[in-house]
Amino acid sequence: MCLPFVLESLKQALSVSTLSVWLLSGCAEEPNTHLQQIKHDGVLKVVTRNTPSTYYIGRDGPAGFEYDLAQLFAEYLGVELDIQPVRTLDELFTLVDAGEVDLAAAGLTHTTEREAKYDFGPHYHWVSEQIVFRVNAYRPSRISDLNKGHLEVIANSSHSAHLQQLTSKHPSLNWIENNELDSVELLELVREEIIDFTIADSNELALHRQYYPELSVAFKLGEPEPLAWAFKQSEDLSLQESAKAFFQQLELNGDLQALLEYHYGHLQRFNYVDNRAFLRHVKQRLPRYQALFEQAANTPWDWRLLAAISYQESHWNPKARSPTGVRGLMMLTLRTAKDLGIKNRLDPKQSIQGGAQYLQQLAARFEHIPLPDRLWFALASYNVGYGHVLDAQKIAASLGQDPDRWTHVKDTLPLLRRPTWYRKTRYGYARGNEPVLYVDNIRRYYGVLQWLTEEPGPPPPEPIQPPKLDSASSL
Repeated sequence: MCLPFVLESLKQALSVSTLSVWLLSGCAEEPNTHLQQIKHDGVLKVVTRNTPSTYYIGRDGPAGFEYDLAQLFAEYLGVELDIQPVRTLDELFTLVDAGEVDLAAAGLTHTTEREAKYDFGPHYHWVSEQIVFRVNAYRPSRISDLNKGHLEVIANSSHSAHLQQLTSKHPSLNWIENNELDSVELLELVREEIIDFTIADSNELALHRQYYPELSVAFKLGEPEPLAWAFKQSEDLSLQESAKAFFQQLELNGDLQALLEYHYGHLQRFNYVDNRAFLRHVKQRLPRYQALFEQAANTPWDWRLLAAISYQESHWNPKARSPTGVRGLMMLTLRTAKDLGIKNRLDPKQSIQGGAQYLQQLAARFEHIPLPDRLWFALASYNVGYGHVLDAQKIAASLGQDPDRWTHVKDTLPLLRRPTWYRKTRYGYARGNEPVLYVDNIRRYYGVLQWLTEEPGPPPPEPIQPPKLDSASSL
């Protein structure tokens, strides 16, 4: 259950355009444009940052939102991707300036200052800069309050540029620019109370608060800003034009939103108390059942997914019981347990095995839907019932949306609470908002378990894993 399934479906959608680009741009014997040179060499060189929201090495190889976009663009052009990760913005822009890379895909904000030096591709997301502090420490409420603590930001970032602009109205504003640490490491310094404040992009904080719920937002700094790829300024805009066509296609066919949903869709909700409790239970309860989850794991998902489902269902309490009679670690109904041959729902081994079998059966009903969306549909069915998910799919289709995309069905499931909608369905009323929250929670728990086991997510705390979402990285 990982991104290769997403990328494969997107690659298929882009295959026709790949051919057309080759026919139009790749036939010349001698390369005359930047794009033709890339196709002649067969390599797209991209510089990025080594951060959770851009690029990192996971169990299955390179991963991260920006990496995935760059990989799809390379597929679109019909060439190989040569990704070059760096730690600092100085290194990144040096490579762009020297022409040693074709573009920078690093969650960069398109600012007026940067536009004077670089060409930018289409905007593909919007993010907010946030003042971060530690829970139970001093919380600033306005710009002037930042002088009451130690504020540190990344050198030469859009964060430092924004602070510089603010000095016209707040001349006494003070901060330190760090040219050695990245945003992840500065957040860690806030958590460890080594510094009081930093500025983080909305997605990086969302990612970190899963693992470090002590981090919190004091206030937003300015309006949301767009993200875009950066290119060396040139009269030859062939690569930029190709990137524009690439993003237009991703936008039109819904693949960009699907990719954003995969990386960030489950991070919109954050509950400080719940995350603290989850991390505590990982230490105190999970070790009793981990071996059982490992024994029950089935491809394409692993034991941590089953553990995440179980935590959402029962908080790893083998004696859990709901008012409706579902019981055990995986909260199976009596009928489901009987169908699966489970004799004792309160037995941890039987419950986990039954839950794994049931999930597999539900996923098989959505076999025509590629992963990971197939899994999201199966999980929603685990919670609200297969019939209600079918109803939500039919509603999505009636609204002109794709009934096989989770990004669309998660919007129509809540409509099952409304008489004007559920009266038209086969299975009737359902608390349709609950399966949406259910799936999001399991995805968050699963991500944290991946991170805690350092597989496939990057290890903490330096590298650390992963619309209108307020959530992609910018600097």
